[in-house]
Amino acid sequence: MSDSLRLLPLGGLGEIGKNMMVAEYRDRIVVIDAGLMFPTPEMLGIDLVLPDFEYLRGRAKDIEAIVLTHGHEDHVGALPYLLREIGMPKVIYGGLLTVGMVRSKLDEHKLGGAPLTELPAGEVVSAGPFTIELVHLSHSIPDMRGVVLGTDLGKVFFTGDYKFDQTPVDGRPADVARLARLGSEGLLALCGDSTNADRLGVAPSESSVGPALYDAFSACEGRIIVTSFASNIHRVQQVIDAAVRLDRKVALVGRSMRKNFNIASNLSMANAPEGTLIQPREIEDFPDERVVVISTGSQGEPFSALRRMANNDHRDIELHSGDTVVFSATPVPGNERAVNETIDRIYEIGATVITAKDRPIHASGHGSREEIKMMLNLTRPKYVMPVHGDFQRIRLHAELARSVGIPDENIFRGRNGLPLEIGPDGAAFGEEVGGGVIFVDGVELADPNDATLRDRRTISDDGIVIVVATIAAENGEIVADPELIARGTISLGEDPDLLDDLADTVEESLEKAAGSGVRDLDLIQGDLHDAVAGFIHRKLRARPLVVPVVVEV
Repeated sequence: MSDSLRLLPLGGLGEIGKNMMVAEYRDRIVVIDAGLMFPTPEMLGIDLVLPDFEYLRGRAKDIEAIVLTHGHEDHVGALPYLLREIGMPKVIYGGLLTVGMVRSKLDEHKLGGAPLTELPAGEVVSAGPFTIELVHLSHSIPDMRGVVLGTDLGKVFFTGDYKFDQTPVDGRPADVARLARLGSEGLLALCGDSTNADRLGVAPSESSVGPALYDAFSACEGRIIVTSFASNIHRVQQVIDAAVRLDRKVALVGRSMRKNFNIASNLSMANAPEGTLIQPREIEDFPDERVVVISTGSQGEPFSALRRMANNDHRDIELHSGDTVVFSATPVPGNERAVNETIDRIYEIGATVITAKDRPIHASGHGSREEIKMMLNLTRPKYVMPVHGDFQRIRLHAELARSVGIPDENIFRGRNGLPLEIGPDGAAFGEEVGGGVIFVDGVELADPNDATLRDRRTISDDGIVIVVATIAAENGEIVADPELIARGTISLGEDPDLLDDLADTVEESLEKAAGSGVRDLDLIQGDLHDAVAGFIHRKLRARPLVVPVVVEV
Protein backbone atom coordinates (compact mmCIF):
# COMPACT_ATOMS: atom_id res chain seq x y z
CA MET A 1 0.00 0.00 0.00
CA SER A 2 1.72 3.20 -1.15
CA ASP A 3 2.02 6.23 1.10
CA SER A 4 0.38 4.31 3.91
CA LEU A 5 0.79 4.68 7.65
CA ARG A 6 2.25 1.49 9.03
CA LEU A 7 1.67 0.43 12.65
CA LEU A 8 3.98 -2.42 13.57
CA PRO A 9 3.65 -3.91 17.07
CA LEU A 10 6.94 -5.43 18.25
CA GLY A 11 5.53 -6.38 21.65
CA GLY A 12 2.43 -6.32 23.82
CA LEU A 13 0.05 -8.31 21.60
CA GLY A 14 -0.76 -11.85 22.69
CA GLU A 15 1.02 -11.25 25.98
CA ILE A 16 1.09 -9.07 29.07
CA GLY A 17 4.22 -6.92 28.89
CA LYS A 18 7.09 -5.73 26.64
CA ASN A 19 4.88 -3.15 24.98
CA MET A 20 6.39 -1.56 21.90
CA MET A 21 4.93 -0.08 18.71
CA VAL A 22 6.64 1.23 15.59
CA ALA A 23 4.75 3.87 13.59
CA GLU A 24 6.12 4.38 10.09
CA TYR A 25 5.10 6.95 7.49
CA ARG A 26 6.96 8.05 4.37
CA ASP A 27 9.94 5.97 5.51
CA ARG A 28 10.23 7.85 8.78
CA ILE A 29 9.65 6.20 12.16
CA VAL A 30 8.34 7.07 15.61
CA VAL A 31 8.66 4.38 18.31
CA ILE A 32 6.02 4.27 21.05
CA ASP A 33 7.41 2.68 24.25
CA ALA A 34 10.10 0.03 24.64
CA GLY A 35 9.01 -2.30 27.43
CA LEU A 36 10.20 -5.57 28.86
CA MET A 37 8.64 -8.64 30.37
CA PHE A 38 9.88 -10.77 33.25
CA PRO A 39 10.77 -14.38 32.48
CA THR A 40 8.46 -17.29 33.14
CA PRO A 41 9.69 -20.23 35.29
CA GLU A 42 10.67 -22.31 32.24
CA MET A 43 13.06 -19.58 31.04
CA LEU A 44 15.87 -20.94 33.18
CA GLY A 45 18.55 -18.44 34.11
CA ILE A 46 17.00 -15.69 31.99
CA ASP A 47 16.77 -12.28 33.64
CA LEU A 48 14.58 -10.28 31.24
CA VAL A 49 12.56 -10.74 28.07
CA LEU A 50 12.67 -7.97 25.44
CA PRO A 51 11.01 -7.31 22.08
CA ASP A 52 13.08 -8.33 19.07
CA PHE A 53 14.63 -5.09 17.75
CA GLU A 54 15.73 -6.62 14.45
CA TYR A 55 13.37 -4.45 12.38
CA LEU A 56 14.94 -1.29 13.80
CA ARG A 57 18.60 -2.31 13.62
CA GLY A 58 18.99 -1.14 10.05
CA ARG A 59 16.59 1.78 10.40
CA ALA A 60 18.18 3.83 13.18
CA LYS A 61 18.72 6.83 10.90
CA ASP A 62 15.00 6.83 10.03
CA ILE A 63 13.82 7.18 13.65
CA GLU A 64 12.51 10.68 14.31
CA ALA A 65 11.62 10.11 17.97
CA ILE A 66 10.94 7.62 20.73
CA VAL A 67 7.90 8.48 22.83
CA LEU A 68 7.35 6.95 26.28
CA THR A 69 3.84 6.84 27.70
CA HIS A 70 4.89 6.29 31.34
CA GLY A 71 7.61 4.93 33.59
CA HIS A 72 6.55 1.31 34.14
CA GLU A 73 9.04 -1.38 33.19
CA ASP A 74 6.70 -3.00 30.70
CA HIS A 75 6.82 0.28 28.76
CA VAL A 76 10.37 1.60 29.30
CA GLY A 77 12.44 -1.32 30.63
CA ALA A 78 13.86 -2.35 27.25
CA LEU A 79 14.98 1.17 26.35
CA PRO A 80 18.64 0.78 27.50
CA TYR A 81 19.01 -2.37 25.40
CA LEU A 82 17.31 -0.73 22.41
CA LEU A 83 19.63 2.28 22.58
CA ARG A 84 22.66 -0.02 22.68
CA GLU A 85 21.40 -1.70 19.52
CA ILE A 86 20.42 1.35 17.46
CA GLY A 87 22.32 4.22 19.06
CA MET A 88 20.84 7.47 20.26
CA PRO A 89 17.72 8.80 18.47
CA LYS A 90 17.15 12.48 17.83
CA VAL A 91 14.88 12.81 20.85
CA ILE A 92 13.09 10.74 23.52
CA TYR A 93 9.85 12.32 24.74
CA GLY A 94 7.87 11.65 27.91
CA GLY A 95 6.20 13.25 30.89
CA LEU A 96 8.23 14.87 33.67
CA LEU A 97 8.31 11.85 36.03
CA THR A 98 8.85 9.43 33.15
CA VAL A 99 11.85 11.42 31.98
CA GLY A 100 13.24 11.52 35.53
CA MET A 101 12.85 7.77 36.10
CA VAL A 102 14.22 6.84 32.68
CA ARG A 103 17.18 9.18 33.06
CA SER A 104 18.10 7.40 36.29
CA LYS A 105 17.75 4.02 34.58
CA LEU A 106 19.90 5.04 31.63
CA ASP A 107 22.55 6.44 33.95
CA GLU A 108 22.80 3.01 35.56
CA HIS A 109 23.41 1.56 32.09
CA LYS A 110 26.04 4.24 31.39
CA LEU A 111 23.80 5.85 28.76
CA GLY A 112 23.75 9.25 30.40
CA GLY A 113 23.80 11.21 27.14
CA ALA A 114 20.34 10.14 26.01
CA PRO A 115 18.27 13.04 24.57
CA LEU A 116 15.44 12.79 27.10
CA THR A 117 13.01 15.68 26.78
CA GLU A 118 9.88 16.49 28.72
CA LEU A 119 6.96 17.11 26.42
CA PRO A 120 4.12 18.81 28.36
CA ALA A 121 0.64 17.43 27.71
CA GLY A 122 -1.15 19.41 25.01
CA GLU A 123 2.00 20.76 23.37
CA VAL A 124 2.40 19.70 19.74
CA VAL A 125 5.82 19.12 18.17
CA SER A 126 6.89 18.01 14.70
CA ALA A 127 8.96 14.91 14.00
CA GLY A 128 9.53 14.46 10.27
CA PRO A 129 6.15 13.76 8.64
CA PHE A 130 4.57 13.29 12.09
CA THR A 131 3.23 15.60 14.74
CA ILE A 132 3.40 14.39 18.34
CA GLU A 133 1.10 15.40 21.15
CA LEU A 134 0.76 13.87 24.61
CA VAL A 135 -2.60 13.62 26.39
CA HIS A 136 -2.83 13.38 30.18
CA LEU A 137 -4.44 10.13 31.41
CA SER A 138 -4.81 8.43 34.80
CA HIS A 139 -2.93 5.27 35.73
CA SER A 140 -1.14 3.79 38.73
CA ILE A 141 1.81 6.10 38.20
CA PRO A 142 1.85 9.89 37.82
CA ASP A 143 2.43 11.53 34.45
CA MET A 144 0.75 8.87 32.35
CA ARG A 145 0.44 10.14 28.77
CA GLY A 146 -1.44 8.89 25.75
CA VAL A 147 0.25 9.67 22.44
CA VAL A 148 -1.39 11.37 19.44
CA LEU A 149 0.56 10.90 16.22
CA GLY A 150 -0.57 13.18 13.43
CA THR A 151 0.03 12.53 9.71
CA ASP A 152 -1.46 13.80 6.48
CA LEU A 153 -3.72 10.75 6.59
CA GLY A 154 -5.10 11.60 10.01
CA LYS A 155 -4.34 11.08 13.68
CA VAL A 156 -3.67 7.87 15.57
CA PHE A 157 -4.07 7.68 19.35
CA PHE A 158 -2.02 5.25 21.42
CA THR A 159 -3.63 5.11 24.84
CA GLY A 160 -0.82 3.42 26.75
CA ASP A 161 -2.20 2.25 30.11
CA TYR A 162 -5.15 4.19 31.50
CA LYS A 163 -8.31 4.24 33.54
CA PHE A 164 -10.91 6.93 34.06
CA ASP A 165 -10.24 7.64 37.73
CA GLN A 166 -12.62 10.42 38.78
CA THR A 167 -10.84 11.01 42.09
CA PRO A 168 -7.15 10.37 41.45
CA VAL A 169 -4.72 10.94 44.29
CA ASP A 170 -3.05 13.87 42.51
CA GLY A 171 -6.40 15.46 41.68
CA ARG A 172 -5.76 15.30 37.93
CA PRO A 173 -8.27 13.08 36.14
CA ALA A 174 -7.80 12.11 32.50
CA ASP A 175 -8.15 14.93 29.98
CA VAL A 176 -11.57 13.81 28.81
CA ALA A 177 -12.12 17.09 26.95
CA ARG A 178 -9.09 16.45 24.72
CA LEU A 179 -10.19 12.89 24.08
CA ALA A 180 -13.61 14.15 23.04
CA ARG A 181 -12.03 16.69 20.70
CA LEU A 182 -10.01 13.91 19.10
CA GLY A 183 -13.35 12.28 18.35
CA SER A 184 -14.82 15.49 17.00
CA GLU A 185 -11.81 16.15 14.80
CA GLY A 186 -12.05 12.65 13.33
CA LEU A 187 -9.61 10.08 14.73
CA LEU A 188 -8.13 7.78 12.13
CA ALA A 189 -7.16 4.92 14.45
CA LEU A 190 -7.03 3.93 18.11
CA CYS A 191 -4.52 1.50 19.63
CA GLY A 192 -6.09 0.86 23.02
CA ASP A 193 -5.13 -0.88 26.26
CA SER A 194 -6.82 -4.30 26.59
CA THR A 195 -5.42 -5.36 29.98
CA ASN A 196 -8.74 -5.35 31.86
CA ALA A 197 -11.07 -6.10 28.96
CA ASP A 198 -12.19 -9.14 30.94
CA ARG A 199 -13.30 -7.15 34.01
CA LEU A 200 -16.85 -5.88 34.32
CA GLY A 201 -17.74 -2.34 35.26
CA VAL A 202 -15.29 0.35 36.28
CA ALA A 203 -11.96 0.07 38.11
CA PRO A 204 -12.00 1.44 41.69
CA SER A 205 -10.37 4.82 42.25
CA GLU A 206 -6.80 4.82 43.54
CA SER A 207 -7.93 7.21 46.28
CA SER A 208 -10.18 4.48 47.69
CA VAL A 209 -7.09 2.48 48.66
CA GLY A 210 -5.80 4.95 51.26
CA PRO A 211 -8.71 4.56 53.76
CA ALA A 212 -8.58 0.77 53.35
CA LEU A 213 -4.87 0.76 54.13
CA TYR A 214 -5.48 2.91 57.21
CA ASP A 215 -8.19 0.53 58.44
CA ALA A 216 -5.91 -2.48 57.87
CA PHE A 217 -2.99 -0.79 59.64
CA SER A 218 -5.19 0.20 62.59
CA ALA A 219 -5.84 -3.47 63.36
CA CYS A 220 -2.12 -4.37 63.40
CA GLU A 221 -0.25 -4.51 66.69
CA GLY A 222 3.22 -5.35 65.40
CA ARG A 223 5.35 -4.29 62.47
CA ILE A 224 3.69 -3.70 59.13
CA ILE A 225 5.49 -4.55 55.90
CA VAL A 226 3.71 -3.26 52.80
CA THR A 227 4.75 -4.39 49.36
CA SER A 228 3.70 -2.64 46.19
CA PHE A 229 5.14 -1.64 42.83
CA ALA A 230 8.00 0.76 43.46
CA SER A 231 6.74 2.94 40.62
CA ASN A 232 3.27 3.30 42.16
CA ILE A 233 4.12 6.63 43.73
CA HIS A 234 0.53 7.37 44.72
CA ARG A 235 0.27 4.05 46.56
CA VAL A 236 3.53 4.64 48.40
CA GLN A 237 2.29 8.10 49.35
CA GLN A 238 -0.94 6.68 50.73
CA VAL A 239 0.97 4.13 52.80
CA ILE A 240 3.11 6.94 54.23
CA ASP A 241 -0.01 9.01 54.99
CA ALA A 242 -1.63 6.11 56.86
CA ALA A 243 1.57 5.46 58.80
CA VAL A 244 1.83 9.12 59.82
CA ARG A 245 -1.77 9.10 61.09
CA LEU A 246 -0.88 6.11 63.28
CA ASP A 247 2.38 7.68 64.50
CA ARG A 248 4.58 5.09 62.84
CA LYS A 249 7.98 5.56 61.24
CA VAL A 250 8.46 4.50 57.64
CA ALA A 251 11.40 2.66 56.10
CA LEU A 252 11.70 2.35 52.32
CA VAL A 253 13.35 -0.96 51.50
CA GLY A 254 14.59 -1.98 48.07
CA ARG A 255 16.75 0.02 45.70
CA SER A 256 14.01 0.88 43.21
CA MET A 257 11.63 1.84 46.03
CA ARG A 258 14.09 4.36 47.45
CA LYS A 259 15.15 5.62 44.03
CA ASN A 260 11.65 6.20 42.67
CA PHE A 261 10.48 7.92 45.85
CA ASN A 262 13.48 10.22 45.76
CA ILE A 263 12.81 11.12 42.12
CA ALA A 264 9.13 11.79 42.85
CA SER A 265 10.03 13.83 45.95
CA ASN A 266 12.45 15.99 43.99
CA LEU A 267 9.64 16.64 41.48
CA SER A 268 7.22 17.49 44.36
CA MET A 269 5.03 14.49 43.48
CA ALA A 270 5.56 12.73 46.83
CA ASN A 271 6.50 13.75 50.34
CA ALA A 272 6.90 12.55 53.89
CA PRO A 273 6.79 14.80 56.98
CA GLU A 274 10.20 15.50 58.44
CA GLY A 275 11.31 12.76 60.81
CA THR A 276 8.98 10.15 59.32
CA LEU A 277 11.46 8.26 57.17
CA ILE A 278 14.08 6.05 58.78
CA GLN A 279 16.84 3.95 57.30
CA PRO A 280 16.32 0.16 57.10
CA ARG A 281 19.20 -0.35 59.52
CA GLU A 282 17.30 1.78 62.09
CA ILE A 283 14.19 -0.42 62.11
CA GLU A 284 15.33 -2.40 65.14
CA ASP A 285 15.79 0.86 67.05
CA PHE A 286 12.01 1.35 67.23
CA PRO A 287 9.28 -0.77 68.82
CA ASP A 288 7.49 -2.99 66.31
CA GLU A 289 4.22 -1.07 66.72
CA ARG A 290 5.97 2.12 65.57
CA VAL A 291 7.24 0.85 62.23
CA VAL A 292 5.90 0.50 58.68
CA VAL A 293 8.20 -0.92 56.02
CA ILE A 294 7.46 -0.29 52.33
CA SER A 295 9.21 -2.93 50.29
CA THR A 296 9.72 -4.11 46.74
CA GLY A 297 8.75 -7.68 45.90
CA SER A 298 5.00 -7.57 45.29
CA GLN A 299 5.46 -9.87 42.29
CA GLY A 300 7.62 -12.45 44.08
CA GLU A 301 10.74 -11.34 42.22
CA PRO A 302 13.58 -13.70 43.27
CA PHE A 303 16.02 -11.02 44.42
CA SER A 304 13.54 -8.49 45.75
CA ALA A 305 13.68 -7.27 49.33
CA LEU A 306 10.48 -9.04 50.38
CA ARG A 307 11.55 -12.35 48.85
CA ARG A 308 14.80 -12.13 50.78
CA MET A 309 12.85 -11.41 53.98
CA ALA A 310 10.65 -14.43 53.30
CA ASN A 311 13.82 -16.51 52.90
CA ASN A 312 15.34 -15.09 56.12
CA ASP A 313 18.07 -13.63 53.98
CA HIS A 314 17.60 -9.87 54.37
CA ARG A 315 20.36 -7.84 55.95
CA ASP A 316 18.17 -5.50 57.99
CA ILE A 317 14.81 -7.20 58.46
CA GLU A 318 14.04 -10.59 59.97
CA LEU A 319 10.35 -11.42 59.77
CA HIS A 320 8.78 -12.95 62.86
CA SER A 321 5.46 -13.75 64.47
CA GLY A 322 3.48 -10.56 65.04
CA ASP A 323 4.52 -8.97 61.75
CA THR A 324 1.85 -8.28 59.16
CA VAL A 325 2.79 -8.31 55.48
CA VAL A 326 0.36 -6.36 53.29
CA PHE A 327 0.33 -7.12 49.55
CA SER A 328 -0.98 -3.86 48.09
CA ALA A 329 -0.80 -5.23 44.57
CA THR A 330 -2.12 -8.20 42.65
CA PRO A 331 0.09 -10.58 40.66
CA VAL A 332 0.67 -9.72 37.04
CA PRO A 333 -0.51 -12.72 34.97
CA GLY A 334 2.36 -15.21 34.97
CA ASN A 335 3.67 -14.16 38.41
CA GLU A 336 1.04 -15.99 40.49
CA ARG A 337 3.29 -18.91 41.34
CA ALA A 338 6.16 -16.73 42.58
CA VAL A 339 3.81 -14.58 44.66
CA ASN A 340 2.13 -17.61 46.21
CA GLU A 341 5.51 -19.11 47.10
CA THR A 342 6.49 -15.86 48.83
CA ILE A 343 3.23 -15.73 50.76
CA ASP A 344 3.59 -19.34 51.86
CA ARG A 345 7.12 -18.75 53.15
CA ILE A 346 5.86 -15.76 55.16
CA TYR A 347 3.15 -17.91 56.73
CA GLU A 348 5.76 -20.54 57.59
CA ILE A 349 7.71 -17.89 59.50
CA GLY A 350 4.59 -17.08 61.50
CA ALA A 351 3.76 -13.60 60.18
CA THR A 352 0.29 -12.58 59.01
CA VAL A 353 -0.48 -11.84 55.36
CA ILE A 354 -3.15 -9.48 54.03
CA THR A 355 -3.88 -9.43 50.30
CA ALA A 356 -6.38 -7.67 48.06
CA LYS A 357 -8.64 -10.70 48.55
CA ASP A 358 -8.96 -9.83 52.24
CA ARG A 359 -9.35 -6.06 52.06
CA PRO A 360 -9.73 -3.43 49.27
CA ILE A 361 -6.07 -2.44 49.52
CA HIS A 362 -5.37 -2.42 45.80
CA ALA A 363 -6.93 -0.75 42.78
CA SER A 364 -5.93 -1.66 39.26
CA GLY A 365 -4.44 1.06 37.12
CA HIS A 366 -6.16 -0.29 34.02
CA GLY A 367 -9.68 0.55 32.93
CA SER A 368 -12.36 -2.14 32.99
CA ARG A 369 -14.87 -2.85 30.25
CA GLU A 370 -17.04 0.25 30.75
CA GLU A 371 -13.95 2.47 30.67
CA ILE A 372 -12.73 0.85 27.45
CA LYS A 373 -16.13 1.57 25.93
CA MET A 374 -15.91 5.14 27.22
CA MET A 375 -12.54 5.60 25.51
CA LEU A 376 -14.00 4.26 22.26
CA ASN A 377 -17.05 6.50 22.51
CA LEU A 378 -15.04 9.61 23.31
CA THR A 379 -12.46 9.21 20.56
CA ARG A 380 -14.76 7.59 17.94
CA PRO A 381 -11.93 6.11 15.85
CA LYS A 382 -12.39 4.90 12.29
CA TYR A 383 -10.09 1.93 12.91
CA VAL A 384 -9.34 0.08 16.12
CA MET A 385 -6.37 -2.16 16.94
CA PRO A 386 -6.55 -3.54 20.50
CA VAL A 387 -3.10 -3.80 22.10
CA HIS A 388 -1.58 -4.53 25.54
CA GLY A 389 -3.12 -7.90 26.25
CA ASP A 390 -3.15 -11.60 25.59
CA PHE A 391 -5.28 -12.87 22.73
CA GLN A 392 -8.28 -13.41 24.96
CA ARG A 393 -8.28 -9.80 26.11
CA ILE A 394 -7.62 -8.51 22.59
CA ARG A 395 -10.63 -10.44 21.38
CA LEU A 396 -12.77 -9.07 24.23
CA HIS A 397 -11.61 -5.54 23.43
CA ALA A 398 -12.57 -6.08 19.79
CA GLU A 399 -16.04 -7.20 20.89
CA LEU A 400 -16.38 -4.04 22.98
CA ALA A 401 -15.45 -1.95 19.94
CA ARG A 402 -18.08 -3.75 17.92
CA SER A 403 -20.64 -3.17 20.66
CA VAL A 404 -20.22 0.61 20.47
CA GLY A 405 -20.69 0.68 16.72
CA ILE A 406 -17.25 0.24 15.17
CA PRO A 407 -17.77 -1.80 11.96
CA ASP A 408 -16.31 -5.27 12.23
CA GLU A 409 -14.18 -4.75 9.11
CA ASN A 410 -12.52 -1.75 10.82
CA ILE A 411 -11.38 -3.71 13.88
CA PHE A 412 -7.98 -5.39 13.60
CA ARG A 413 -6.92 -8.12 16.02
CA GLY A 414 -3.21 -8.32 15.39
CA ARG A 415 -0.14 -9.98 16.76
CA ASN A 416 3.48 -9.02 17.27
CA GLY A 417 5.29 -8.53 13.98
CA LEU A 418 2.11 -8.11 11.91
CA PRO A 419 1.84 -4.51 10.66
CA LEU A 420 -1.43 -2.70 10.12
CA GLU A 421 -1.20 -0.52 7.02
CA ILE A 422 -3.62 2.39 6.76
CA GLY A 423 -3.98 4.30 3.50
CA PRO A 424 -6.41 6.73 1.91
CA ASP A 425 -8.53 3.84 0.64
CA GLY A 426 -8.65 1.65 3.70
CA ALA A 427 -6.68 -0.45 6.12
CA ALA A 428 -5.35 -4.00 6.03
CA PHE A 429 -2.69 -6.14 7.61
CA GLY A 430 0.59 -6.13 5.68
CA GLU A 431 3.33 -8.68 5.32
CA GLU A 432 4.57 -10.12 8.61
CA VAL A 433 8.08 -9.08 9.58
CA GLY A 434 8.60 -11.26 12.66
CA GLY A 435 7.86 -10.37 16.23
CA GLY A 436 10.04 -12.54 18.38
CA VAL A 437 11.79 -12.01 21.66
CA ILE A 438 15.29 -11.43 22.94
CA PHE A 439 16.44 -12.81 26.27
CA VAL A 440 18.74 -10.95 28.63
CA ASP A 441 21.10 -13.38 30.36
CA GLY A 442 23.24 -11.39 32.77
CA VAL A 443 24.37 -8.50 30.63
CA GLU A 444 24.24 -10.40 27.34
CA LEU A 445 21.40 -10.58 24.82
CA ALA A 446 20.51 -14.12 23.82
CA ASP A 447 18.43 -15.82 21.15
CA PRO A 448 15.59 -17.87 22.71
CA ASN A 449 16.63 -20.81 20.52
CA ASP A 450 20.18 -20.66 21.79
CA ALA A 451 21.65 -24.10 22.64
CA THR A 452 22.56 -22.79 26.10
CA LEU A 453 18.90 -22.51 27.03
CA ARG A 454 18.08 -25.94 25.67
CA ASP A 455 20.91 -27.37 27.76
CA ARG A 456 19.58 -25.62 30.88
CA ARG A 457 16.13 -27.09 30.33
CA THR A 458 17.61 -30.55 29.77
CA ILE A 459 19.75 -30.37 32.91
CA SER A 460 16.76 -29.06 34.87
CA ASP A 461 14.60 -31.97 33.70
CA ASP A 462 16.96 -34.97 33.85
CA GLY A 463 20.38 -33.85 35.09
CA ILE A 464 23.78 -34.16 33.45
CA VAL A 465 26.19 -37.06 32.83
CA ILE A 466 29.83 -36.35 31.96
CA VAL A 467 31.97 -39.13 30.48
CA VAL A 468 35.74 -38.66 30.41
CA ALA A 469 37.73 -41.24 28.42
CA THR A 470 41.44 -41.47 27.53
CA ILE A 471 42.61 -43.23 24.38
CA ALA A 472 45.92 -43.74 22.64
CA ALA A 473 46.53 -41.32 19.79
CA GLU A 474 48.20 -43.91 17.54
CA ASN A 475 45.51 -46.64 17.63
CA GLY A 476 42.49 -45.40 19.63
CA GLU A 477 42.82 -48.04 22.32
CA ILE A 478 41.64 -47.26 25.85
CA VAL A 479 44.56 -46.39 28.11
CA ALA A 480 42.65 -45.67 31.37
CA ASP A 481 39.32 -46.56 32.93
CA PRO A 482 36.62 -44.08 31.87
CA GLU A 483 35.46 -41.60 34.48
CA LEU A 484 31.70 -41.10 34.91
CA ILE A 485 30.18 -38.09 36.69
CA ALA A 486 26.38 -37.91 37.15
CA ARG A 487 24.51 -35.02 38.73
CA GLY A 488 20.74 -34.73 39.02
CA THR A 489 20.06 -38.05 37.31
CA ILE A 490 17.97 -40.13 39.68
CA SER A 491 19.46 -43.54 40.59
CA LEU A 492 22.47 -43.35 38.28
CA GLY A 493 24.82 -41.73 40.77
CA GLU A 494 23.80 -44.10 43.59
CA ASP A 495 23.72 -47.47 41.80
CA PRO A 496 27.20 -49.06 41.46
CA ASP A 497 25.90 -51.88 39.21
CA LEU A 498 24.31 -49.40 36.87
CA LEU A 499 27.51 -47.36 36.75
CA ASP A 500 29.51 -50.54 35.97
CA ASP A 501 27.16 -51.36 33.10
CA LEU A 502 27.46 -47.79 31.85
CA ALA A 503 31.27 -48.02 32.01
CA ASP A 504 31.04 -51.22 29.92
CA THR A 505 28.91 -49.35 27.39
CA VAL A 506 31.55 -46.62 27.19
CA GLU A 507 34.35 -49.13 26.65
CA GLU A 508 32.37 -50.99 23.98
CA SER A 509 31.81 -47.75 22.09
CA LEU A 510 35.48 -46.80 22.24
CA GLU A 511 36.67 -50.33 21.30
CA LYS A 512 34.27 -50.32 18.36
CA ALA A 513 35.71 -47.00 17.16
CA ALA A 514 39.27 -48.27 17.57
CA GLY A 515 38.45 -51.50 15.74
CA SER A 516 36.91 -49.56 12.85
CA GLY A 517 39.92 -47.30 12.54
CA VAL A 518 37.96 -44.17 13.48
CA ARG A 519 40.40 -41.46 14.70
CA ASP A 520 38.32 -38.30 14.35
CA LEU A 521 37.60 -37.14 17.92
CA ASP A 522 34.30 -35.50 16.94
CA LEU A 523 33.04 -38.80 15.48
CA ILE A 524 34.27 -40.80 18.49
CA GLN A 525 32.57 -38.40 20.91
CA GLY A 526 29.38 -38.39 18.84
CA ASP A 527 29.15 -42.19 18.89
CA LEU A 528 29.99 -42.22 22.59
CA HIS A 529 27.23 -39.68 23.29
CA ASP A 530 24.65 -41.78 21.43
CA ALA A 531 25.73 -44.98 23.18
CA VAL A 532 25.57 -43.44 26.68
CA ALA A 533 22.31 -41.55 26.05
CA GLY A 534 20.70 -44.70 24.63
CA PHE A 535 21.83 -46.83 27.60
CA ILE A 536 20.44 -44.34 30.15
CA HIS A 537 17.14 -44.01 28.34
CA ARG A 538 16.73 -47.81 28.15
CA LYS A 539 17.50 -48.26 31.83
CA LEU A 540 15.97 -45.14 33.41
CA ARG A 541 13.67 -43.61 30.79
CA ALA A 542 15.56 -40.39 31.35
CA ARG A 543 17.26 -38.04 28.88
CA PRO A 544 20.00 -36.18 30.78
CA LEU A 545 22.47 -33.90 29.09
CA VAL A 546 25.35 -36.20 28.09
CA VAL A 547 28.77 -34.58 27.71
CA PRO A 548 31.44 -36.93 26.31
CA VAL A 549 35.06 -35.84 26.70
CA VAL A 550 37.63 -38.00 24.89
CA VAL A 551 41.30 -37.20 25.44
CA GLU A 552 44.13 -38.52 23.25
CA VAL A 553 47.52 -39.22 24.82
